[in-house]
Amino acid sequence: MTSWMRGGVEPDGGREREGAALLEGLTGPQREAVLHGEGPLLVLAAAGSGKTRVITRRIAHLVSRGVAPWSILALTFTNKAAGEMRERVLHLVGGPESRAARGLTITTFHALCSRLLRKYAEQAGIKADYTIYDSGDQAALVKKVIEGLQLSTSNFPARSVLSAISGAKNDLMDAEAFASQALDFSSKMIARIYSGYTKALRTANAVDFDDLLLLTARALQRDKAVREECRGRWSWVMVDEYQDTNHAQFLIASLIAGESGSPNFCVVGDPDQAIYGWRGADISNILEFEEHYATARVITLGENFRSTAPILRAADTLIRSNKRRKHKDLFTSREGGELPGAVLCRDERHEAEIVVGWLKAAHEEGERGGVPWREMAIFYRMNSLSRVLEEALRGAGVPYTIARGTAFYEREEVRNALAYLRVVANAADAVSLGRIVNVPTRGIGDTTMGRLETFAADRGLTLLEAMREASDVHAAAGEKGVAGRSVASVRKFVEMMDGWTGAGTFLGEKMAGSLAELVDRVVKESGLERMYTAQAATSKSDTDLERLANLGELVSSARQFELEYDPSSDPAEGPAGDGEGAEGAVRAAPPLLALLRGYLESVALVADADAIDPSQGSVTLMTLHAAKGLEFTAVAMVGMEEGLLPHSRARESEAELEEERRLCFVGITRAMRRLLMTAAKYRTIRGMQERTIPSRFLAELPPDGMNVSDQSDTYADLAGTGWDSGDEGEGAAMRGGRPGGSGWKPAVAASPRRHSTPMPGLAGEFPVGALVRHPQFGLGTVKSVQSGTNARATIAFQDVGTKTLVLEYARLTRV
Repeated sequence: MTSWMRGGVEPDGGREREGAALLEGLTGPQREAVLHGEGPLLVLAAAGSGKTRVITRRIAHLVSRGVAPWSILALTFTNKAAGEMRERVLHLVGGPESRAARGLTITTFHALCSRLLRKYAEQAGIKADYTIYDSGDQAALVKKVIEGLQLSTSNFPARSVLSAISGAKNDLMDAEAFASQALDFSSKMIARIYSGYTKALRTANAVDFDDLLLLTARALQRDKAVREECRGRWSWVMVDEYQDTNHAQFLIASLIAGESGSPNFCVVGDPDQAIYGWRGADISNILEFEEHYATARVITLGENFRSTAPILRAADTLIRSNKRRKHKDLFTSREGGELPGAVLCRDERHEAEIVVGWLKAAHEEGERGGVPWREMAIFYRMNSLSRVLEEALRGAGVPYTIARGTAFYEREEVRNALAYLRVVANAADAVSLGRIVNVPTRGIGDTTMGRLETFAADRGLTLLEAMREASDVHAAAGEKGVAGRSVASVRKFVEMMDGWTGAGTFLGEKMAGSLAELVDRVVKESGLERMYTAQAATSKSDTDLERLANLGELVSSARQFELEYDPSSDPAEGPAGDGEGAEGAVRAAPPLLALLRGYLESVALVADADAIDPSQGSVTLMTLHAAKGLEFTAVAMVGMEEGLLPHSRARESEAELEEERRLCFVGITRAMRRLLMTAAKYRTIRGMQERTIPSRFLAELPPDGMNVSDQSDTYADLAGTGWDSGDEGEGAAMRGGRPGGSGWKPAVAASPRRHSTPMPGLAGEFPVGALVRHPQFGLGTVKSVQSGTNARATIAFQDVGTKTLVLEYARLTRV
């Protein structure tokens, strides 16, 4: 019996002909991978090299050579990827009803494990009729466990605790093993929660998603009969995206395939696209494959069928800076293509304008036909960067969608902050009050709120007014009263709200200052910032870090609204001179309240944007992580700055910096024909403009292979800090992404303009270096000036720090 008959039947002539047809159109390396027979195989598949074609044709070819379909197991990570792969294989072997497809297993790791646990429940220590808890179920259960241990959910947020437990399970650590390694107080408490959570799951006859991997790996590892039965069923094992496997997935795949000898184990992946280390993926699984399987054959797929040569050259030059990788020459047989662009912008709003203009130009170009909206994308490292882009796209009438995420103002943390602001603006808004009264947790539960709502309804009060009378509610007879322990919590909440509004009347002196300052106070004093900071510190996940960034971006959005606010354009202000009636009352409200109401209205109207004809689709906005596996004709990558890409966490280790570089590589290789990368010279963070440093990755791109443009200097800058000025210090950091860098120098770019002539208008009245006075902020020195519409000045005030003000409304005087 030949190797092709292992678990199968002798191939006939028809199948031989089918097998030959499956090789048509393949490159040499692709053909080698498809034809490889028994023994371990590592396919290093570069971005856009046709790896899915190789996997599906390899499966179909095995079947055509007599391998029984039920003996083939192909694993991937998402239901979508598994579905597409299964559909393509079934098409190749004659359709879903074909005998050649019977028993074929193409699925995800989690789906496979769920199936195995039903069969081997006893060996795994669970019952076969278990329930799988989703994230909401998990959060509710772990919260009960935390409260049962008399621990604070503020100090141990459910989401953060679950993140820590998930990491432990992916490393195959049960509660006992986790406890044995817990050294500090926080880890020991999480170990107690982990233990209680596990017991609660078993009591409920439930498992979570991580249990599916953990329990399956343990059953395979500890029970020889389970291993042998699985190996007897699947004698050909394939894993796609192998660089993304964590320890549990690595163990499951290798135990089924066989740990020693020469198993029929084929893995496909690319170390240069390993970008999920933060969620447990271990790049060493693919880098050390040949150490685990000494007889492994390695086939490299280096030809790219997606991108033009200039884009591919940029990606290849960048990734060569990484050390932990398996080198492969990236190339394409497609000639021509325009050079990728890199633009240094003034700030994030200018960046958004440039990107939107670039997209529109590509969409509207003449004779060749424009690029459809659906074939364009904008990538960013942090979700918080989408807000300004969304506003620019809406303003330009460009259709867009947020992929694998939520529009900025619909994100949980943003909605929570806005709910606080809506209660500040409208004390009768019971819906918003109900959303945030116990977020963060402050001991005001559903029972208390229910009794307060009844009290308010009986007396014709708003819910907030009823909360002010919490003591009276507590004194109410029978079960209708608020529990004594809740009264203090309710009173403290009301005092916090009154602190923002001036005792609830909006007439007190406390309702003063800027809109951005009010939003910043609410974010901080409400406890939202503290809550998400605690979550981020515990979980160290991108999601929780982005929640904090989004709160800061909300402050920036309030500042932008305040700078652009024109009272004369607000219909609620009423006709000039009309001080009577309802409109007059609105106009009589303190300026800050009017600003807040206008801001909340502008946010609410975002969802009411005019519908755009969807016939040509829409531009896709997404994070770089979400972009993996996709491709677009035109791609813009924004926020190419130190602290964003690479993320600030990359300062901690070389390994994290290399993962950030791989993330940038993934973004570049999504582009098929056009690529634009942008950095902002200044970016607004928590309402304040801060100077940035262009990403070091820009300095690692081929200098003769990029169209670089410096468009940041529409107003004069501080001496010695200009773009490519030739100065040392900060100027050097700008050029190289870090002091002493080799330099990201424009191929053809104008040098920074200096103060050769006075700036026009108000900008000319407040030159750099001028001493000025502000009625609220006091004395300050002008550091930079931007002329034109809404001319602005950045001023370092002696008492309150640096602020950027619109000169028309700033009430500045020269000293």
